[in-house]
Amino acid sequence: MAGPLKSLKVLDFSTLLPGPYATMLLADMGAEVLRIEAPDRVDLTKVMPPFDGKFSTAFSYLTRGKDTLQLNLKKEGAADKVKELVKDYDIVVEQFRPGVMGRLGIGYETLREINPGLIYCAITGYGQTGPYKDRAGHDINYLSIAGVSSHCGRADSGPPPMGIQIADVAGGSHHAVMGILAAVIERQQTGKGQFVDISMTDAAFALNAMSGAACLAGGVEQKPEGGMLNGGSFYDYYQTSDGRWLSVGSLEPQFSARLCDALGLPEMKSQALSQKPDDQKQLKTAIQERVREKTLVEWQEIFAGQDACVEPVLTISEAAEHPQLKARGMVIEVDRGDGEMQRQSGNPIKFV
Repeated sequence: MAGPLKSLKVLDFSTLLPGPYATMLLADMGAEVLRIEAPDRVDLTKVMPPFDGKFSTAFSYLTRGKDTLQLNLKKEGAADKVKELVKDYDIVVEQFRPGVMGRLGIGYETLREINPGLIYCAITGYGQTGPYKDRAGHDINYLSIAGVSSHCGRADSGPPPMGIQIADVAGGSHHAVMGILAAVIERQQTGKGQFVDISMTDAAFALNAMSGAACLAGGVEQKPEGGMLNGGSFYDYYQTSDGRWLSVGSLEPQFSARLCDALGLPEMKSQALSQKPDDQKQLKTAIQERVREKTLVEWQEIFAGQDACVEPVLTISEAAEHPQLKARGMVIEVDRGDGEMQRQSGNPIKFV
């Protein structure tokens, strides 16, 4: 694809989600990406239902815009092939446990001797150092270790299994792209490449953001439903009469006033501004009682003309048809490899 990264070439040794998502973003922005695929080791995303055509929908999505080279890295001559390739590439992305690429004869120290400008990004669960560096893990584990899960969910039911892979994507993939592009800028100044060490647990820990700041500097440990933004205030989800959900984020005074008016609760405007738990609890109860009186569509019609930070909870298929996401080109059609077109999520980064 044409794009601002069209001068960059990426060798992608990653599988599953974090690395492939990161290199997909790079490809979307114009980078030339070559996937190194093991012919004798199946990428789980390739065989994970549902399927559309020959491959799974996840695999088709994560490999878009990339070329593929099948290469068994354990076979004689494979390392030599990689060493020859790396002479002409800017970036290597890999997702093995620490030391694996080195044992295969194509670790960072070896490849940087061939290409001093090489930017080498390793994405792992726990990073290249520390007592957990060789430990297995998945998204749910990284979020748990990083403290994220401890203040998500409801007080009486504990942390929920998230609907998206937060540590993998928001942590690993996005931070990898940021690190890689920062290294590209550094190389433009010095001509030197570097090793980018991305830990999905580190990234998830950083995602704690405001709750992390409150704990580390202020000594305030956030609990589920214990803060303004995690269920401790009227900033929450409310069930409608038809079993759907409405999101209410009307925190600022002008928004909460409009919310109370639209719900027929003008007498509760002062409670919306109160920090007292009892006031917030009473307001939440009142909002839920009112929201339950109408269907989601009815509430959408009521709040359509209201600038009150109230929106419906949509399914993915509904979101794909939302006029805002359609206007932003967030659903695209891509050739799935057999001449048939497949709908996919578009790149969220726009260049105008």
